[in-house]
Amino acid sequence: MQTRNIVLLSHQGAGKTSLAESMLFTSGAIERLGNVDDGTTTSDHDPVEVQRHMSINLSLLPQEWKGVKLNLIDTPGYADFIGEVKSGLRVSEGAVIVVCAASSVEVGTEQMWSDAEKMKLPRLIFVNKMDRDNADFFHTLEEIQAKLSSRCLPVQLPIGSQADFKGIIDLVTMKGYASAALQEVELPSNLSEQAAFHREKLVEAVVEIDDELISKYLEGEPISNEEIFEAIKKSTIAGKLVPIFVGSALQSIGIQPLIDAICYYLPSPEEKDAIVATNLATGDEEEVKPNAESPFSSLIFKTSVDPYVGKLSYLRVYSGTISSNSQIWNANKKGVERIGQLFTLRGKTQIPVSQLVAGDIGVVARLNLSVTGDSLCTREYPVIYDGIEFPQAVFSMAVQPQTRADLDKMSTVLPRICEEDPSIQIHRDPDTSEFIISGMGDSHLEIVKEKIYRKFGVEVKLDSPEIPYKETITVPTTAEHKHKKQTGGHGQYGHVLLKMEPLSRGSGFEFVEKIVGGAVPQNYIPSVQKGVNEAKREGVLAGYPVVDIKVTFCDGSFHPVDSSDIAFKIAGAQALKKGLTQGQPVLLEPVMSLTITVPETYTGDIISDLNSKRAHVLGMTPEGSNNIIEAQAPYAELLRYAIDVRSMTQGRGNFTMKLDHYAEVPPHVSQKVCAEAAKETK
Repeated sequence: MQTRNIVLLSHQGAGKTSLAESMLFTSGAIERLGNVDDGTTTSDHDPVEVQRHMSINLSLLPQEWKGVKLNLIDTPGYADFIGEVKSGLRVSEGAVIVVCAASSVEVGTEQMWSDAEKMKLPRLIFVNKMDRDNADFFHTLEEIQAKLSSRCLPVQLPIGSQADFKGIIDLVTMKGYASAALQEVELPSNLSEQAAFHREKLVEAVVEIDDELISKYLEGEPISNEEIFEAIKKSTIAGKLVPIFVGSALQSIGIQPLIDAICYYLPSPEEKDAIVATNLATGDEEEVKPNAESPFSSLIFKTSVDPYVGKLSYLRVYSGTISSNSQIWNANKKGVERIGQLFTLRGKTQIPVSQLVAGDIGVVARLNLSVTGDSLCTREYPVIYDGIEFPQAVFSMAVQPQTRADLDKMSTVLPRICEEDPSIQIHRDPDTSEFIISGMGDSHLEIVKEKIYRKFGVEVKLDSPEIPYKETITVPTTAEHKHKKQTGGHGQYGHVLLKMEPLSRGSGFEFVEKIVGGAVPQNYIPSVQKGVNEAKREGVLAGYPVVDIKVTFCDGSFHPVDSSDIAFKIAGAQALKKGLTQGQPVLLEPVMSLTITVPETYTGDIISDLNSKRAHVLGMTPEGSNNIIEAQAPYAELLRYAIDVRSMTQGRGNFTMKLDHYAEVPPHVSQKVCAEAAKETK
């Protein structure tokens, strides 16, 4: 049986999930048509998806149509869940881009188009919701050609619009079809001229794929419908044409012709370019063809973690065959994995299968070593496929447990959530000791918080992360402290003289010892260093760690009876604190390096906003219709920058951010930070 692996892409709300549901129903894969508003669709089965009426996870929806197995991959349209889209794109040979006839081409659609373009995926466009108020096919067509590509040409036109939408006109056969049942109807007279015009444009575009057809066309010879169908297929696979279809998912109008088109115009794994893998045995890159008789190789493109079902790994098989109850080799981890029962998923329904062959997609449960992006193969033929490039997390929050019991579970639950969604990153900030969770936006992290509670019963709260300020001195100074205490029996005596000088930014903290003439015995020096190291954890301004200082232990004195390790440790700590107070201390803040990519239209807004954030714009480079802005800004000003950029650019801008250096905090900001710190310690 031939296979098609097709990903559905669109802006949030264009109707991908409804389209997928209608396709499943039309193909006979499901017996009852579900609805997004009722939370009954096959694709959106996660309780969070049902509750929010939106897709947040990639969903696998296999179905059969006229002898072809169609693995449909429904993806979220909301920008925060772009990681799921990247996974779907990675394992597909073609894409269907869904555009709403009422809202036309939205920003998410443009981004999905751009991603599919980078992957060189052949694609179709489906103009959905023709039955909706304000639906306008011809305005939408203009927008598609202006914003996406002039290569996008209709192969169908709608009959009627909004409440009067009845069916479609096939521009190849020039026949009209009404309702979901595709009853043939006469071509409406008011559309015959438009239909002839668009048919001519379509034929003109597709004959270019074949020299023989060009000759026929130029010489005015008739071109058969079969030749046009074949030319559309070749042009689509070559990326020279993107056919536009039209319909209504809710009324199931135009769905059968769309499934026909997917199976006919979009490539099978055999028709797409061979995929490249690195052979670990030879170290060379080689082309892998989707042959069922070849050695087995596959890529894990998604992981789902469930406390009851266990871990599910979604596999795309690139060559060979894998059977249930077998063993395979994880080429990335260099270890054996036991394969239990293989199955395919239709939404949440598991369908057991005895084997998966080259070109197909399936699922295996409870793999021990394997994570998303790993390659599974035979030990004799160890190959690694390129992993999935997930976007860099740009929005961070501090995650805290609600109770002591939640704290104990949190450290095991957070890595499992990251395994399921590689666009989430978690780390512990060494300076603030907070657990920091980073994702694509506030909605992303809010849904992760819900998942943690629903799947694992762990309640957490999300807060803005603390800024990891540091403290240093600006002038050299000398400080001494004599710790002298007399109680019954032995007293305590430790006398330390420290010389302190500022170092350049990023130098860290140095402790050196230059005791001359045995003023302090060698065995007390580690105690002094220990006291200094403990005291540097909390500076004198706002209690932040001390950095970029060189401390020299240069003199002191001792008492043959009363001196002790603890006395010198206390003396060292107190001398450091005194020196910090004398050395004109200042607060340091992390400064981030930003690379912001925005359309030209929004460049002024972005730069004006950066200026309000104490940023320095370092330069700007034009790239196509975008500008790439390089800047540096304090981290304290950037905690919600992902949300700011999205709202300023209507979702069209993006950025990356990394720590560049620490810099002195301006006095007016420093006063506020110190006042806040003083308030918290009271």
